[in-house]
Amino acid sequence: MIPVFFTSSTGNSETAAKKIAKELGDAQIFDLAKVGVDAIKNHDKLIIGTSTWGEGELQDDFEELWDKFADIDFSGKTVALFGLGDQDGYSYNYCDAMGLIYNQVVQNGGTVVGSYFDGDYEFEESVAYKNGRFVGLPLDEDNQSDLTDSRIKSWCGEIKESF
Repeated sequence: MIPVFFTSSTGNSETAAKKIAKELGDAQIFDLAKVGVDAIKNHDKLIIGTSTWGEGELQDDFEELWDKFADIDFSGKTVALFGLGDQDGYSYNYCDAMGLIYNQVVQNGGTVVGSYFDGDYEFEESVAYKNGRFVGLPLDEDNQSDLTDSRIKSWCGEIKESF
């Protein structure tokens, strides 16, 4: 079973987590605000997702959990990430929260899989964009919701090999 951890304010991250879990088949979703970040420690392979708020900030629940999250030893763990953002309204920090999580996981010894770019994104800057690809799956329910399902299908096909 692959755990898909998420935080969500509007429900978009939860919906994405459910779609990812369904696409992977052998997956289960967990709201980090309810189970806490200690639940991450029990898994060697996992998926983490959240949305970006304001000007590149973590979603409120993730922000509250951040200090404990930053203390997790990710050595030996394989992590895939997904993030939600708004390319039009926040073009200069699109999916930055995913990039912040990526940086922390890597700093704490984790291996991140599932970089993604399909060419259909329009943004100026992103902490989550490195070497011509996003560090995980970026989704934009505000402007490109019609691409969400195909992006999830494509991304899940890529990360299945790592899990």
